[in-house]
Amino acid sequence: MDQIPRVSDVLYVGVCRKIGTPTEVTFRRDLWDTGEMIRKPSQLYKGLRKMLSGSRKEGFRFKSSDFDFMQWYLDHKVICEMSQSTFYHPPRHTLIYMETSDTPPGFARLQLLTPSNKEIVMSSLLERNNTEYISCSLLRMRLHQALKGFNPAIEGENLHGPCHNYTYLSIETDFALCFHSRHWPLPALPWVDRCLTRAWPSRSVLQSIIDVGFHLVPIANRQTHDNLDLEWRISFSQAEQKLVYSMNHCQFLCYGIMKIILKEVISDELLCSYFMKTILFWRIQESSSTLWLPSTLLQHVWFCFKSLMQCVYTGYLPNFFIPENNMFAGKVVGAQQKFLYQKLERFYKMGVAFLLHSPTLREILIPAVSDPYFVMPTGERYLKSEIDIDIAFDGGSFSCRSMVVVSDFLSNMIHLNVIDQLFSTCQNVVFHNMLISVLESTSMSLKAQCLFVSKRKRYTIDRSIIHMLDLVSKLGCLSDGLYLALYLYDTGRYQTALAVTDTVKQRLSQSHIMYYDTVDRQRYSEAVGGQSMLTKFRKAWARDISFNANFTFIEELRLEQEVCKMNGLGYLYLSPFVTVHMLSVLCHYRLGNRSQYLQALTDLHTLLLYDDGRYALLYTRDLSWQILGICQHVVGDLHGALQSYQESLRQIPRHKIQIATETRLNFVQSQLRMNSTRIVT
Repeated sequence: MDQIPRVSDVLYVGVCRKIGTPTEVTFRRDLWDTGEMIRKPSQLYKGLRKMLSGSRKEGFRFKSSDFDFMQWYLDHKVICEMSQSTFYHPPRHTLIYMETSDTPPGFARLQLLTPSNKEIVMSSLLERNNTEYISCSLLRMRLHQALKGFNPAIEGENLHGPCHNYTYLSIETDFALCFHSRHWPLPALPWVDRCLTRAWPSRSVLQSIIDVGFHLVPIANRQTHDNLDLEWRISFSQAEQKLVYSMNHCQFLCYGIMKIILKEVISDELLCSYFMKTILFWRIQESSSTLWLPSTLLQHVWFCFKSLMQCVYTGYLPNFFIPENNMFAGKVVGAQQKFLYQKLERFYKMGVAFLLHSPTLREILIPAVSDPYFVMPTGERYLKSEIDIDIAFDGGSFSCRSMVVVSDFLSNMIHLNVIDQLFSTCQNVVFHNMLISVLESTSMSLKAQCLFVSKRKRYTIDRSIIHMLDLVSKLGCLSDGLYLALYLYDTGRYQTALAVTDTVKQRLSQSHIMYYDTVDRQRYSEAVGGQSMLTKFRKAWARDISFNANFTFIEELRLEQEVCKMNGLGYLYLSPFVTVHMLSVLCHYRLGNRSQYLQALTDLHTLLLYDDGRYALLYTRDLSWQILGICQHVVGDLHGALQSYQESLRQIPRHKIQIATETRLNFVQSQLRMNSTRIVT
């Protein structure tokens, strides 16, 4: 009997595999936290702060997880009491007074005390009783008008609550312009006392929450009629993130399960994941004496579901920070409320078996509940294998590289300075990725300056670029040496570029290489199994080569980068296996090595013809075929180039380079017509 698993333990293990192990979740959070830490000094310089909030920042990676960004002006200071104005210095600071005396709980009016230097703020003012207030509706509309149509790659732009909502590369994003206060709001002072009494969160977390303050986002209370334009919602996004970070993994998985239940079982537009988070916060605080363990996970999930049911029945869900703010007010009401309660009641009568209505949870639980002799998996299969975790780390760490890359040189130098100060104490993959990104971006910024400086200065800059890209080769993954090879080729040092390319090619040919999820698991384990993530990163990982659209890497790709940028995309992504063949063709051609460049061209063509997506991912194949066409065009194979450009147009248009492809196609066709005319003549 002791081998019969507890359903709760099975649920814990299964959801851990779906949502992530504690190490994976911590790594995801580190990605964004590190990026924000590096960007912070340059944001201070620019006077504008941008922060990711929501489920992605918390560590979830559901397919439906969107990006939620908040942005605010650092010189606009919100005060809760007039006495707090002594902390600031107009006109360097714009003072905003938050009025809460006669507003609904959780909402405030923002009185502008001193003029703002931001046109969007000054054009959003409304006068009431000889007092100027910032209108939430006007500011929200001004932001939407300013951003709409700004980037042609963005789709489905609309207003969603307080946010400008859009879809970019199939990922939904919410962007809100808000105001920040480093003071703690008076309506939330009782929350501090409650936390001290209930002993959650800990005193250190509580103090850090109070220190970061709060935000005001441009959305009014649902039940407000008279002051709809003036009310702003008090937001505790930073505090909520700290609370989620302070959860143990069982609590975090409970939160994830509630999100799964909401999406796959309840599936009602009246409810949102923020309500699930609020219910969980209350549960954790009220159960501070109850253990949160894998064996109690199911018990806590069931309690949270019953709490949700009770809240829907009463039509009252108290905000965690300001309980007087009923988050169901004006939303969960009337016939829809009754229908939702009846749905929840049907699930309640099923008991915890209602979890089987979720495809995700059913896949986890069915083996345990249907087989009385089911034995809990142990050992490596208990959570995830080392290689599966490495694959997740690899994909996640690559996404962080664009977080700190900007086109202006000064910001890159600020980022580089921050990384330099932290690098010696933070030897991890995240910092290496971001250091590499900034070094690449800084070197390309320097390269752009070479057009406007003296020959002597150009030599100094060239030495600096070589040094930076050499560091990228030494500190980065196996494919990062190609950035140096690209620069050497573009500056006419073909033999040296070829030597670097051949070195990278040799490294990429090793049997243990991991390129996204393409990996020989046995060879990988033999080569780097059990070693640190940083060692694996340097010795076994390969990545796409990313061409920032703001910089020219090689002249042969200038047209594609310009078209990519014109269409609102920031990067071209090219497989390192395609890149080494491209450089081999171009370098050997410039050196006059006919047999070698023809062989490299054949190798590249063969790779694209027979690869099943392992070495040239589907989303890079439009550019990959374009590269083959460019190489064929350069060496004079016009018929081959024609076919390759046509093949590029048949691929998934991930990079939106069709205009570049059609331009090159027309040019080749005109050359072929001219050649045929000469032959006839």
